[in-house]
Amino acid sequence: MKARLPFIVVIIVGSTLVVRAQNAAFSAKVEAVRVDVLVTDKGQPVRGLGPADFEIFDNGVLQQVDLVSFEQIPLNVILALDMSDSVAGERLGHLRAAGYALLSGLKKEDQAALVTFRREVTLDADLTSDARTVRATLDDAEPEGETALVDGTYSAMVVGESDVGRALVIVFSDGLDTSSWLLPESVLETAKRSDVVAYAVSVGRVKAEFLRDLTSFTGGRLFEVEKTANLSAIFLSVLEEFRQRYLVSFTPRGVAKEGWHRLTVRVKRGGTVKARPGYLADRAFDRDFSGRDSGAAR
Repeated sequence: MKARLPFIVVIIVGSTLVVRAQNAAFSAKVEAVRVDVLVTDKGQPVRGLGPADFEIFDNGVLQQVDLVSFEQIPLNVILALDMSDSVAGERLGHLRAAGYALLSGLKKEDQAALVTFRREVTLDADLTSDARTVRATLDDAEPEGETALVDGTYSAMVVGESDVGRALVIVFSDGLDTSSWLLPESVLETAKRSDVVAYAVSVGRVKAEFLRDLTSFTGGRLFEVEKTANLSAIFLSVLEEFRQRYLVSFTPRGVAKEGWHRLTVRVKRGGTVKARPGYLADRAFDRDFSGRDSGAAR
């Protein structure tokens, strides 16, 4: 059953309240920082790495890697799909086919969800391991109206953070945002606090600055295409690339408690590394990295 996402009601009351709420929701996990890392050598994924193979610098300070996981943690895959009136006919057919292909590529322990955005945002299917449920809601989705790209992206991140697992958000849009309540800057700030990795597909000759920034801050990738004929292949390549990532965890030491933390991830044996460039921490909502409550929490 479809559900209008709860935060839309709050947005109608006032976007400032929404921004404050999203900051709190996404800022409570900074004691243990998780970074999804893709390591390749000549374009091929490098396997078999452990904690001793990684070096992570937080604002230039070398950190101790606590944990490295590879394929052990189930995926939460959230499709955030543009269903404005420009997504119709052949384009809608390609989009549905791409969604079906991705759902077929999930493992039994993985979960998927579907968020669609028009003028409003709809949670068509919440996270579930039953891919048939998500496919059925994708079958029912019909294009109409305007494009709330920013609101839809934020909603997908909320869903991704709502359960344990590694969250992958795939955003598809063929146009510019025309009806969002949230500001792009506010959602990008949320992305900096989030463990979600976002990939995006932008169709046509539109300026995709928001999606470019989103994928950059989360360590994902933006695909800019003229047509949707190869959309299924793109979705499957995203899923395969995400499965090849290591989940690296560390506890920040010797760095400031709040603000932007620039991350540098290296592999001692060499290779090309792709990861998010940093994370944003808020003292107002966290314990500090020494384990003491922050002053703002008193």
